[in-house]
Amino acid sequence: MRKHDVTLKPVDTLDGNTTTKELTKSEDLTDRLIESVVSGEYPAGSKISEPELARCFGVSRGPLREAMMRVESLGLVERVPHVGARVVELSQHKLTEIYAVREALEGMAARLACINITDDEIDALQDLLEQHQRHIEQVDGASYFHQQGDFDFHYRIIKASRNTKLIGLLCDELYHLLRMYRFQSPRQHSRPTKALSEHRHILAAIRERDGELAEMLMRRHIMRSRQLIERQLTADELI
Repeated sequence: MRKHDVTLKPVDTLDGNTTTKELTKSEDLTDRLIESVVSGEYPAGSKISEPELARCFGVSRGPLREAMMRVESLGLVERVPHVGARVVELSQHKLTEIYAVREALEGMAARLACINITDDEIDALQDLLEQHQRHIEQVDGASYFHQQGDFDFHYRIIKASRNTKLIGLLCDELYHLLRMYRFQSPRQHSRPTKALSEHRHILAAIRERDGELAEMLMRRHIMRSRQLIERQLTADELI
């Protein structure tokens, strides 16, 4: 087997609440494919065989084709001439571009969240950061969570902006690419304790409804993450 070919895993045994019919829906397939790519089950650069996917998931080509189109639209899979579909590889250049977009748009989202977020959402974010604090203490500062969905601090602030265009760009097109990078990074490109401290300062600004400060702190937070990644990727290339 070539280095980047993928051996696909059969579909897991279904529990009593899931039916084979439900798995034929393209939205269910999309979720499964996203998680398989993000988690590294299908490694970066690996070729994906649609006939084999259809066989392994036990679905027809129609729903699978729709799911693949959705995963491609998220940037997780690309079509290569004479090769077919393969999982994207995140180069330093691509990551730098993603973080530059995040810096601008998440700063805007933090400013809008100061206007639109509810007090209950602020309290929920505070509870979330307390959970993160306990996790970091349990692992002795070794890592932050591999967050996703409503458990992700950034995700909740973006949602609280109430700007559908921002939400679409950041929570769909960029979000899973970033999760993929976090899961599959060969090194721990994070600053757990420092990142949590920065999250607390951002939340404090949002609680005070200080949009200018919240935007500045969010942009600075993402810029620091980008700078760390660039330094570490450069170091990796020199090894």
